[in-house]
Amino acid sequence: MTVVAIDGPAGSGKSSVSKQVARRLGFGFLDTGAAYRALAWHALEHGIDTSDSTSVLDVMGDFEYAISLDPDAFHVRVGATDVTEAIRESRVTDAVSGVARVPAVRQYVNSLFRSVVTSSGRPGVVIEGRDITTVVAPDAPVRILLTAAPEVRAARRSAELTTEDAAAVADALHRRDASDSAVVDFLTAAPGVEVVDSSHLDFDQTVDAVLGVIRSILPASDPVQTGGRHGR
Repeated sequence: MTVVAIDGPAGSGKSSVSKQVARRLGFGFLDTGAAYRALAWHALEHGIDTSDSTSVLDVMGDFEYAISLDPDAFHVRVGATDVTEAIRESRVTDAVSGVARVPAVRQYVNSLFRSVVTSSGRPGVVIEGRDITTVVAPDAPVRILLTAAPEVRAARRSAELTTEDAAAVADALHRRDASDSAVVDFLTAAPGVEVVDSSHLDFDQTVDAVLGVIRSILPASDPVQTGGRHGR
């Protein structure tokens, strides 16, 4: 099985790009940020202050998490509850950094990611997040840092969140980057990690750029070289 590891800051487009790359290759798609968001949602549902690491660890004990790897039928569940949409709420976004900062949480979730990928039964999986190239899958044959200029990322996120003030979105993006970068460096490519800067690329161009990196690294015998199941 081929693993493609993609890191990047908020607003870089890594989730939507990674999902489309997975479609083009016929691979599974793993949104690792969804796990942290799901745990943050779970903590909030239990009235937990996610800035209190002890309380977060306590509530993690009954955290039952399931995620789809199908880019065309993506869902996230906590227990029997579908939280695919709920984990994108602003209250969860505001709380997720507190959860992600807890080392024991990261260790648990990273182990979960590896298990999900290993048991996927797919020819490959595109894994995206913030420490995928360095911690979750440091031995992946393809490791990419997808980035963009801060002002571009803020503009893209603002366009997605049409009900929120652009300045507020930019401020929230900056605060989240600052908070998360205290835990993991997702703004600088580690040795051996290829950089794709999408500042001046549209969505389709970014997808093609990422596919270009993948195909330049993998051997000619790999299925992705012929376009995968959905390639072109």
